[in-house]
Amino acid sequence: MDFSSLTTFRHTIILVIIVWRFFTRETCFFSFSHFGLVRKEEKEGAIIMNEDFMKEKPILPLLTTMALPMVISMLVNSLYNIIDSLFVAKISEDAMTALSLVYPVQNFINAVAIGFGVGINALISFHLGAKEGEKANIAATHGFFFSILHGVILTIGSIALIPTFLSRFTTDSNVLKSGVEYANIVFVFSIIIMMNLTFEKVFQSVGRMNVSMIGLMLGCIANIILDPLLIFGIGFFPKMGMRGAALATGIGQLLTLIFYLFAYFLHPISVRISRKYLILDKHLDLKLYGIGIPAILNLALPSLLISFLNGLLATYDQCYVVVIGIYYKLQTFLYLPANGIIQGMRPLVGFNYGAGEIKRVKKIYHLTLCMNGVIMLLGMIICFTASPYLIGMFTDNASTISVGSNALRIICCGFLISTVSITASGALEGLSKGGQSLIISLLRYILFIIPLAFVLCKAFGPQCVFHAFWITEILTAAIAALLMKSSLRLPGTQLSLIHI
Repeated sequence: MDFSSLTTFRHTIILVIIVWRFFTRETCFFSFSHFGLVRKEEKEGAIIMNEDFMKEKPILPLLTTMALPMVISMLVNSLYNIIDSLFVAKISEDAMTALSLVYPVQNFINAVAIGFGVGINALISFHLGAKEGEKANIAATHGFFFSILHGVILTIGSIALIPTFLSRFTTDSNVLKSGVEYANIVFVFSIIIMMNLTFEKVFQSVGRMNVSMIGLMLGCIANIILDPLLIFGIGFFPKMGMRGAALATGIGQLLTLIFYLFAYFLHPISVRISRKYLILDKHLDLKLYGIGIPAILNLALPSLLISFLNGLLATYDQCYVVVIGIYYKLQTFLYLPANGIIQGMRPLVGFNYGAGEIKRVKKIYHLTLCMNGVIMLLGMIICFTASPYLIGMFTDNASTISVGSNALRIICCGFLISTVSITASGALEGLSKGGQSLIISLLRYILFIIPLAFVLCKAFGPQCVFHAFWITEILTAAIAALLMKSSLRLPGTQLSLIHI
């Protein structure tokens, strides 16, 4: 870890301490009400708000209201991913290769933040639906504490291990240097990422999707604006190259956290994070991790797949590594908006299941399936017809464009059928059936695709590896449909939240 990373890490720790002090002051949550800034009812020191609209409002407008803010924010996030890569690609193709190699570690950190946030969200939604407000507060408080702990561990571990990790995939000194420069700064903000995702999932659990949307968009837009300024040194900004791209990302995340803090304190919600809820509760902690760990693995498994594909294909030509990196940037334009709909669905499924509304859960799931299907169909058509242009946005290398165009046309054949897997996986997480959701991800990212990719590569060459994607989607979708059907077979029964 270099000096600049140590300084940034120290500042991050100071910020975390300040935030934690705010949350452990018992009076800080209610001071704004003295000025008439919020409307709420109080009962025994708790803020009482009504979330029954999640089981009473008609399903289509309800899901649209919950999902649309997240879809918009995910589209902006997708735009950031693309623009960030475009600016990095302008530095050099080595810089783009470095970004592609660092991506699996970045994705793993995000997976821990989002996956554990899913556990927090599921528990809060379930307890609110069951009218157990005290337990919802305990879940939020414990989740916030553990998220900070995860951030500290991942910051130290990722920065210490990234040079060794990168050296397993390349011996190019320029690629190694660029990758380490980027990672040493961007990973320092892991604690901020963890706190952001905790707030995001808490707001979503009570239906405050607009807050999550604004927070995500604020960070992404700031990142998009700062990227060219810090990478190329426009105006009075220093020219920082890869370090500038990383710092722009970190500043965007910090702005998101600041917004969430203002939103939380200025407009209190029914779920509270407070020292009085930081009590020993092993059963609840097991539930958090029982849901969170499978969700983390669901999101982290792509990192393992990408690392495997990079290792498999790098022995043939470095352009395949670039193509894999470009594809995983492009596919965010489809899967992130679909994930936005799933994020809108998840608290609805959890709340209604907690309230015993099984028929309503089924309707919400099927409507989400149709919405995601439309997104994936459009994506498949665009990628199949415009693949050379899409790949050409990131590189001028004719060989890379040729390989990438062919790969994108093959992979996109599985987009539409993947709707079943991703929607079922999200619904099962909302039902707190983390084990079933994990099975889908294991099949989709490990058990089917890795053996298929290896066999196809060795038997027919690296260009045939990409057929493993659509074959895997068909096989996984069939099993996901069966798992989802069996999970909703018994009406009137509530699930155990620790069922994994």
